[in-house]
Order: sequence, then C-alpha cells, then structure tokens
Amino acid sequence: MCSILGIFGLQPGDDVQALRRRALELSQRQRHRGPDWSGVYLDDGAILVHERLAIVDPAGGSQPLRSADGELALAVNGEIYNHRELKQSLATDYAFQTGSDCEVINALYRERDDIGQWLDALNGIFAFALWDRARRRFVIARDPIGVCPLYWGHDRDGRLCVASEMKALADLCADVAQFPPGHYYDSERGELVRYHERAWREHAATADVSVSRQELREAFERAVHRQLMSDVPYGVLLSGGLDSSLVAAVAARFARKRIEDDDTTEAWWPRLHSFAIGLEGSPDLAAARIAADALGTVHHGFTYSFEEGLDALPEVIRHIETYDVTTIRASTPMFLLARRIKAMGVKMVLSGEGSDEVFGGYLYFHKAPDAREFHAETVRKLDALHNYDCLRANKSMMAWGVEPRVPFLDVEFLDVAMRMDAAHKMVKPGPTGRPIEKAILREAFEGYLPDEILWRQKEQFSDGVGYGWIDGLKAHAEAQISDRVFAAAASRFPVNPPQTKEAYLYRHIFEQFFPGVACAQTVPGGKSIACSSPAAIAWDAAFAKMADPSGRAVAGVHEAAL
Repeated sequence: MCSILGIFGLQPGDDVQALRRRALELSQRQRHRGPDWSGVYLDDGAILVHERLAIVDPAGGSQPLRSADGELALAVNGEIYNHRELKQSLATDYAFQTGSDCEVINALYRERDDIGQWLDALNGIFAFALWDRARRRFVIARDPIGVCPLYWGHDRDGRLCVASEMKALADLCADVAQFPPGHYYDSERGELVRYHERAWREHAATADVSVSRQELREAFERAVHRQLMSDVPYGVLLSGGLDSSLVAAVAARFARKRIEDDDTTEAWWPRLHSFAIGLEGSPDLAAARIAADALGTVHHGFTYSFEEGLDALPEVIRHIETYDVTTIRASTPMFLLARRIKAMGVKMVLSGEGSDEVFGGYLYFHKAPDAREFHAETVRKLDALHNYDCLRANKSMMAWGVEPRVPFLDVEFLDVAMRMDAAHKMVKPGPTGRPIEKAILREAFEGYLPDEILWRQKEQFSDGVGYGWIDGLKAHAEAQISDRVFAAAASRFPVNPPQTKEAYLYRHIFEQFFPGVACAQTVPGGKSIACSSPAAIAWDAAFAKMADPSGRAVAGVHEAAL
C-alpha cells in the first residue's frame, strides 16, 4: 500500500516543471504512507506521483508502472490478491515490466474494453489513476468497499486532481470530495460509473438462502490465505475479540508456508506475531493474551496512558481526516499501536474490520425488529464503512507506514456471507443461554479458539482498550469547552453541528488542519447508538434519548452497563 497523486488536464502553455514541483510538494504531505521510494511520471497531459510502501516485490515494482511501449502510466495504492489468476486469464501476451501484483491493471486495460467488467474481476483493495498517453485518456477507480482512501477535486485552472489523502488537496481544490467506492471515472466518457453491483444488496432477507457453516468457514479461510501475500515481515492485530482472534487463528494455520510459492516452501518469517494495545488493565489486553497463548503467536501487548492518548489527538485527527467521534476514539490507540509495530520492523498486518457490518455484530443489532431490517442495516453499514472503520484502520496504521488488510471484506467472502438469509445471522442464545451476536460465525469456527474468546461479547475497540479512555475524553472535553462556546456550535459549524462537547473539541481540531465547507462535507453526520446508522435509532425508543457511539450505551445488552 502506498499513496498516489495525479493531476490531469494539462494544457499547452502550462509550466509543466512548475506543476511537477507543486505535485511533489503535495505528495510529500502523504509520504508517511509510502516512505520506501518516490516515483514521478510527467508528460504534457498528466502528472503522476507515487510514494511507495514496498510489500510485494520490494526490490522492483516501483511506480508509476509503465507499459513496455511507454504509453501507459499507472499509480496504485493497494494490493491485487488474485493477480496471478488474472494474468493467466489474459487472452494476449502482455510484457510485464515488474513483479508488482498491481501491474495486471495495465494488462487488463490494454486487453479489455469494458472497464467495469475487469474492475469487478479484481479481488483486492485499491485506488488508482491510469494515464493512456496515446489516447490522452485517464481512468480513476476505487475498490468496492473503499478500504483504500481516495479524494478528488479541481484546481483553480480546472485541472482534475486526485490523491490518497485529503491533506494533499485541501488547499488546492475548493471542491475536494471523497471519490466513491465501487466506482470509476473514465475521461473519455466524462462520467462517474458504478461498476460493483451485487444481488445481495437488494436481498429481501426472506429467501431462505442456505449457506452452511462449513461453506462460510472455508470462504473465510481462503480470504485470509489470499491476503497473506507478502515479501516483508507481517503480523496480526489481536484485540482478543472474536473477529481479530478468528483472523489470527486462520493466519496461524497458514503462516509457516509461503503462499507465493503455492505453500510449497517455508515462509520467510514462519513465526506469526500478534499485537494489542490498551490502558493498564484493559479488557482487550487480557483477552488478547488468552487468545495468543492458545494460538501460539509471538504476542506483544502494549499499554498507553490516558495522557499519551490525549497528546496524540491532534496528530491523529490530522492523519485520519475526520471529526467523527467514534472514529477518533478508536483511531488514537490504533495510531499509537502502529508506531510500536513499525518500530519492530513489521510492515503489514491483518485486521478484523468488517465482520460486525457483515454479521450484525454491534450490540444495537440485539434490537433489530426483523430479518429484513437486520439485512438492510448491514448493507447500510457496509456502504458507509469507508467513512468509519476502513478509514480508521487504513489511515491510523498508514500514518506510520504499516499496511492493514481486512479479510472479512474480501469480495469473494462477502459474496458468500452476504447472500446468507439474515434470519440465520440474527441474535440468538449462546451456550449460556444469554443472547449473543454473530452466533452463526462463532458456530462456524467451533474449536478454533478457546470458548471464552469464541463466545466473548462484542466490545467496541474504543471501549475494549479501557473504559477509562472514553470517560476521560468526555471529561477532558467538558473542561475544555465552556457552555457559552458550545451553545454557539451550530453557528460556528453549520455543516454537521457538533452534538456534544467532545464532538466540538474534535471539530475544532479538524478545522485547524482542514478548513472550509468542502472538507467538512467529506465527513458524514447523524446520530448513532453504539455505531449504528441513523436509521437504526428507530429500533428502540430509548435509543433516541441516549444516543452515544459507545457500545456501553446499549443498556440491558452490554454486560458492563447492566
């Protein structure tokens, strides 16, 4: 994973060397994403700049990736997990110039006219800009879920600009906005096109589609196996919750063999390392140690103090580019953990994001009125994930040059898990008789984890690092923001006015780095209960009175709040 920056629409008379210097200056703002190498492509129509984090083919694979005839230039942030299969599917020979998994994009563009068709064939996480010099055409695209960030806008001369992070464009493009996941822009067509459509988005949740536990388990195992593709040391994030523990359990089964050699040779780093963080005495640190001991990982549990987290807040907000309360609460410990991981020489980690969206794992799903609404909420959550957990995981880890991968959001796994009748995903009694979320997933992996981890109740990351973290943030904001200042929140911030003093504090910090209406509009608004969409507030009358993104807000469900 890396960062990209592109400027398109250069015209005769433009000072291309001045634009090149400006592009390099803007790209430096996101060099934390790619500290290993920088590459530049320039002609009279386009500029592409790439900051590389070398994960696959570190000795080669530098970008922008060029075709043999020099006509194509490609800058990609991401990984294409099925690149070998796609290469084998090519009908014509393509002269690959590197061992990069991403170069197959150039080959597919050159061979196939239907851009949407070959984009939908990619299994990976990506955001890219491709320039075709001969046709003076450019294509911009983002992966289906939006795991990789991408922003775009126009400079004052009308050139179209794209970048991996908003900070590179915030003072260049007055109309800066997020590039939507699952879409591409083709300059020849001059329009934004959705390429990723799935029947499960419209699934009525009453079709009684049967997906066995074995099918579900095997699909997830394949997803984790695919995403172990790496030529550098890697690890797993392990909070001790169900999702990260399942990722670690499956990864541990494959870690001793090198998947790039079809599991026929010993892995270059055969011992799997796991990482956790929390305040002293946090629930996650204790659970992570139990899981790590059972799985045999080389475990690293780190603690941070409340003051260290508070000190990091401005840098966290600058990196993650949001003022969303839940995201900032959870991003701060993740940001601190990434720094520790980087110091240990690890450049890639697998993480458990996406499971709660797919299987209805948040505690408010206990209140879902029926299977139809349960399924509709999972789709809403997946469609918004690029604004929340994907943004958090990607930007807080990449702030230190550590690439996060998310097997629960693997497109092949999603096609299995999301076509399952939602009635089978709904909350039901667990072994103790107490209602438990994600029971179907837990049942599919019986024997993979100790029961105390397999059947552990959902704990949102910002809660699991220690309940004192959120409570301390609220108290700090109360001390910093006066009642008089907060009373003017709506006039001070007309776009998504802060609803709490904690939200006001984060918004104030955000605006220092990202002023202006366009930047504010890149962040969604609306009330939430325990990470719900605004629509799910209607599931329980009590939600409207106590809406808070912490999982402890679901009284009567969260065990620590009973």
